[in-house]
Amino acid sequence: MSTQQHSTYAASCPDCDVDLHSEDPNEIVEFYRRHSSVTGHDVEFTRIGPDLADAVTEDDLKEVYTLKDVVTQLEAEYENGVPIGAVAAAMSEQGLSIGETLEKIHEIRMGGGLYEPQDDHLRAF
Repeated sequence: MSTQQHSTYAASCPDCDVDLHSEDPNEIVEFYRRHSSVTGHDVEFTRIGPDLADAVTEDDLKEVYTLKDVVTQLEAEYENGVPIGAVAAAMSEQGLSIGETLEKIHEIRMGGGLYEPQDDHLRAF
């Protein structure tokens, strides 16, 4: 069996049938950034890890309407800030693509609601 079948996270571009499987959610974000800069296409999560699914359950997501709430809820799971990829994976359960999530992160950061304690990791104010 390939490692791809056992990867925690997976994402693909629906426009050009390219995908990535990884154990690191931020690697999926880097895949999006590279792919989008070359093709202009967005990338969507096709699988998220069970640890994330347990941290932010479907019932919880129905109660969470903002990206900042998702970051706040996931902060207990990550010592040095929530990986942007984990936030994007959680937001994918609400129907947002990676690009849409990154745009929302930027808006909230510029408004002072989020900060990065380290690159590509978030905490809420």
